[in-house]
Amino acid sequence: MPQPVKDIAETVSAFIKSGQALMVGGFGRGGVPFTVLDYIADRPGQYKDFTLYKNDANEPDLGIGRLLKNGQVKKLCTTHIGLNPAFIAQMNAGEVVCELMPQGIFAEKIRAGGAGIPAFLSDIGLGTIYADGKQKMMLDGKEYILERAFTGDVALICADKVDTEGNCWWAGSNRNMCVVMATACKYAIVEAREIVPAGEIAPESVHLPGLFVSSVVRAGKRRRQQEAA
Repeated sequence: MPQPVKDIAETVSAFIKSGQALMVGGFGRGGVPFTVLDYIADRPGQYKDFTLYKNDANEPDLGIGRLLKNGQVKKLCTTHIGLNPAFIAQMNAGEVVCELMPQGIFAEKIRAGGAGIPAFLSDIGLGTIYADGKQKMMLDGKEYILERAFTGDVALICADKVDTEGNCWWAGSNRNMCVVMATACKYAIVEAREIVPAGEIAPESVHLPGLFVSSVVRAGKRRRQQEAA
């Protein structure tokens, strides 16, 4: 298996194309690939019309907030947008489509996609506006919403430690949805805070095997934010 550590320009040009469905890791600031997102946001004419899957809309001028502000996103599937008033204004103006859903459903849709499960049944949201227009099914006399799985073209995630064969390790909750996103996409770009030699991460400590990783890039200095604790 070739070493996946590559230059960010080479990686983005090889895997990212306008119009793709991108899954972006991160819950708040943990697990967000800020370096890769900044690179894409710096080139709005070259990379655009994305469908994004991310737990939250980040904050203005931070993470995917820059892509949203630039108009590079046509649709965002997410669970929380309250920290990005600029995006809320865009959504209300009809400039971008936003699909909001419960966080657990969001996570399970991605997990199912990575596991090859096309859909699952859930009673979460029945009787609310969330269920409006969704396909329903009866099972054992009970009504459920048919939730279709999410899959994407490229996963963009950030890991705390990655070895030269692409095996990844996260500290604490930084892992969030990064692992399942990598399994649910055709390709996965991992931004590494630290790159170590192969074998330094013990096999039982590997959270995402390098088999799922298409390319590893080094995390650069974070812009427009303070270092997260």
